[in-house]
Amino acid sequence: MRNAMRVVTTKQSGLIQGVNLHDTMLVDLKENVDYRGSFTEIFQEYWGSAISPVQWSMVRSNKGVFRGMHYHRRHDEYFSIMNGSCYLGLKDFRVHSPTYMKTALYYLCGEDLKALIFPVGILHGWYYLEPSLHIQAVSESYADYGDSDNYGCRWDDPDLGIDWPFKEAILSDRAQTFGDLKDLPPFDKKLS
Repeated sequence: MRNAMRVVTTKQSGLIQGVNLHDTMLVDLKENVDYRGSFTEIFQEYWGSAISPVQWSMVRSNKGVFRGMHYHRRHDEYFSIMNGSCYLGLKDFRVHSPTYMKTALYYLCGEDLKALIFPVGILHGWYYLEPSLHIQAVSESYADYGDSDNYGCRWDDPDLGIDWPFKEAILSDRAQTFGDLKDLPPFDKKLS
């Protein structure tokens, strides 16, 4: 039985379905606003997250775009939407995790800045409700990215257990070839 989804009626970022997955972290980003504009710290080591960012990227996405679902074996990720809004779905694919095969669905928006940090072995995907800009950090450089660290499955596979609040999405050519969740190699590395 799936968890009830919180209906998004305000521009407030947060968990709307599922549970907080082990080793994931949702961080409030304090926006300091004055007559000149604003200043926001987007990352601090003292937060105690497991990620040690090696590369930061800025990504623009059009309305209706879905990026994912995929997981990585070698790098952790940081995600924060700066402008626009999205749904971000997670599934814990780590065999040794206390939240193995549990899911989380977040609504994130630029009006309520938060950062979501998650470790290796978490399936993840983003759906954009409007033209959006997000910042992403990973614990390895893009040059080190490869097929050996990037496993994907269909975003609409019922076995994901995520009740996405949309029915259609614009996908990359690669994402259109993704198979089923059951065909992915398990992430069976021991957790530290």
